[in-house]
Amino acid sequence: MHVGEIETLHRYPVKSMLGQEVATSRVTERGLEGDRGRAVLDVATGKIASAKNPRLWRGLLTVEGGAVPGDEELSKLLGREVRLVDVPPERAELERSVPEEVLGQGIEAEVAFTVSWLGGASPEGTFFDFAPVHLITTSALARIGALGDRGTVEAVRYRPNLVIRTGGDAFVENGWVGGELEIGDELVLGVIAPTPRCAVPTLAHGELARDTEALRTVARHNRVDVLGSGPQPCAGAYARVLRPGTIGRGDQVRLRPAA
Repeated sequence: MHVGEIETLHRYPVKSMLGQEVATSRVTERGLEGDRGRAVLDVATGKIASAKNPRLWRGLLTVEGGAVPGDEELSKLLGREVRLVDVPPERAELERSVPEEVLGQGIEAEVAFTVSWLGGASPEGTFFDFAPVHLITTSALARIGALGDRGTVEAVRYRPNLVIRTGGDAFVENGWVGGELEIGDELVLGVIAPTPRCAVPTLAHGELARDTEALRTVARHNRVDVLGSGPQPCAGAYARVLRPGTIGRGDQVRLRPAA
């Protein structure tokens, strides 16, 4: 079943830094070529720095992923000693601030956080939070914009690898979970789960100002059970690569629904 076409592709050479739009990309079981090949390590804790804890790491979203400063300059920018790594530490951890507390108390507040391990559905040795591919549809973006009375919301806030142009105004990818997406002539993705949202969409991204409604709207209108963990605010979906391939803008996307 035809569901849309690729509008844009994005890769993030360093985890939690700003991404790069690309015209084409090879996609393997490790995601888009060059995606999240490195990360920033907090020397004091041994944890991977992630803007999911905005009090400490929102400054990463001011850095272009393709023009990364050295360790000393990064440490000065972030106010903590850090270093770039290209191999995850064993049992690499990151902190995720409770999104509702960030919304309620602000990005400067010390709020509760959870600790998780990298890459539950990704190949070993990668820096993905969960799965190697993250996608979102233009229908979902339009729905978030309409519900928030703004008309639009920027895809970059949700940091997808693939933005899929679809018709209508709905969270259509909720219904893709368990199915397979055939993209272009080669690539096949297995859609694993809706993407639960943290505080990151609310933060400033480069020149984009902070926007708390990017999370509030989703929390009000699209709470979905994620892998049996209960209803969470979701936008987009996570996927794994079932068959590698090269894709580009305009490639057609077909859905083989879950049996």
